[in-house]
Amino acid sequence: MPSPIDVYHDCLTPDIAAETAGQLDRELRSRKLVFGGRALCTVLRPRLVTVAELQELERRVRGVLRAFRTAHDRAMREPEFRAHFGLEAWEEELIHSDPGFPEATPTSRLDFFWVPKTGALGLTEYNAETPAGAAYNDELAAAFIDVPAMRAFARHYEVLPLPARAGVIGALLDSYRVFAGAGKRPRVAILDWDDVPTRTEFELYQDAFAALGIHCTIADPRACEYRGDKLWLEGAAVDLIYKRVLITELVQRCGLQHDVVRAVRDRAVCMVDGFRCKILHKKASLAVLSDDANAKMFNLAERAAIADCIPWTRVVEERRSIYKGRAIDLMPFIQEQRERLVLKPSDAYGGEGVVLGWTVDDSTWSQALRAALGTPHIVQERVAIPSEAYPSWVDDTMEIYDRMLDTAPFVTHGDYMEGMLTRLSTAALLNVTAGGGSTVPTFVVIPR
Repeated sequence: MPSPIDVYHDCLTPDIAAETAGQLDRELRSRKLVFGGRALCTVLRPRLVTVAELQELERRVRGVLRAFRTAHDRAMREPEFRAHFGLEAWEEELIHSDPGFPEATPTSRLDFFWVPKTGALGLTEYNAETPAGAAYNDELAAAFIDVPAMRAFARHYEVLPLPARAGVIGALLDSYRVFAGAGKRPRVAILDWDDVPTRTEFELYQDAFAALGIHCTIADPRACEYRGDKLWLEGAAVDLIYKRVLITELVQRCGLQHDVVRAVRDRAVCMVDGFRCKILHKKASLAVLSDDANAKMFNLAERAAIADCIPWTRVVEERRSIYKGRAIDLMPFIQEQRERLVLKPSDAYGGEGVVLGWTVDDSTWSQALRAALGTPHIVQERVAIPSEAYPSWVDDTMEIYDRMLDTAPFVTHGDYMEGMLTRLSTAALLNVTAGGGSTVPTFVVIPR
């Protein structure tokens, strides 16, 4: 029996492929689906998953999220344990500011490499601070749903999108209701620097808030003013900040006495995600969960979830550790096992500073390892990277070739997934911010 992917590709006759490419191009432009001036999607097929695959992923995601919650709760209680996450002094200061709601990360995203055929699932990053892409994901799904290829495919399969933006907005508004009490409709500000390439996604959120009757302003945080126990923007008081600016960048550029920081600490405004998200956003959180020395703090189900999807991960430092049951000296081990390891800064994004050991020579790896000792880094074991065939339209001709892909579920309230991002690339480092690849929406398919 042909797979859903094979059926979709069979639907792409030359005429249908050309019509699909033309319609997608128009849809991408009209829906603001661009990132840094280029189209977000460059292929003619969305990602297709079965109901069983989706349910299995949801189950496994929920298990590891509970382990993250256990680690965060202990970190908030115990300074000695919290030290494992490598917080800066100013971050340590900020996490003691009560955000006014219980969740550390009301909105977040897990970045996996998932191979459904084998069951392999490797978590490479927990974006617990500023997860991007949910609004883009939903607009991409809307762009694909009625293209000629999808209409032809729908004669064979029911196709169901996986919405993500509503989950983000719901988490924002739920957090605000806990913060301020029921009944008040907030005035929202989406805060990030004026020059970020994700501005078009902010506009999609602004439109979604407007549809709910909620006023939303997009602004640079430097445009805000804190006075009279209110945070002011464009002559009006802000109630809820949808924070897309990174906390580290905000503090480094503007300082701890910036008006936004002071207003949030004084609970004059609700900010999602709050300062406490930094604990889990650090890639060192993966090392905390992975390290055998911390196993006893997790229950049996949490330990099984960690073993299931978090590859061997350690903070880069001079120490003894365990690898597959045997004791090792960590630094010599990292030096010797370059082909199977990845170095990552603990608090960076967009692929910045990531060194894939199997793509560099010994000298480059040694240099990267010395640098990793100087600033907080983690080392992580290489995971299996899946690939799928995707068609594209190049010079009036359809081409189909394999592209590597990741699986990045959006998470609501730090508890369950709500939609997911998929990024494609021909390079091992899959990251749209880094300047390559393509983003596609995901549809659940059910045979008719």
